[in-house]
Amino acid sequence: MNPSTDSTTDQAPADPAVTDDLLATQPIGYWSGLAQEAVARHLRDAMARIDVTQPQYWVLNRVNGRPGAPGREEVVTQLTPLADGPHEIARVVDQLLHRGWLRTDDQRRLHLTGEGEAARLRLRALVTELRAVVHQGIDDEEYVAALKVLRRMIANVEGAAGPRGGRGAQAD
Repeated sequence: MNPSTDSTTDQAPADPAVTDDLLATQPIGYWSGLAQEAVARHLRDAMARIDVTQPQYWVLNRVNGRPGAPGREEVVTQLTPLADGPHEIARVVDQLLHRGWLRTDDQRRLHLTGEGEAARLRLRALVTELRAVVHQGIDDEEYVAALKVLRRMIANVEGAAGPRGGRGAQAD
């Protein structure tokens, strides 16, 4: 691994009370993990109040967002990397079929029902409201800059990590 020569900042232990002048010393894995957990908890808690899960929303969007209707395995394969376990998305598809928000056709392709589309639209409105809370005080330029930095860090780690691609480790 070739360490970057662009920065000579020493790494300090994670400290949620660190002052702004010391933020550059903080581990990105700690802070990005806290952000991911807080945002996911915020979304999932709001969705739970209306008896929906975040993975159900993912499936509704995936089924809706295709030019042709996707098959069950296609949806499961595409969304499993985001899920909490290898069987979660398959279970979610079953839940949505049972709830009447999805239906299958003769070729076993998935389609939203009228109720499913109405639920997807309600959830989209909810997620838009929740996003506004998360983004409060952050303009689009700052948000884009933050994502570019994260994307660059991911590329740095994946490029240097070898065959495993660097996923899962949070040494920094």
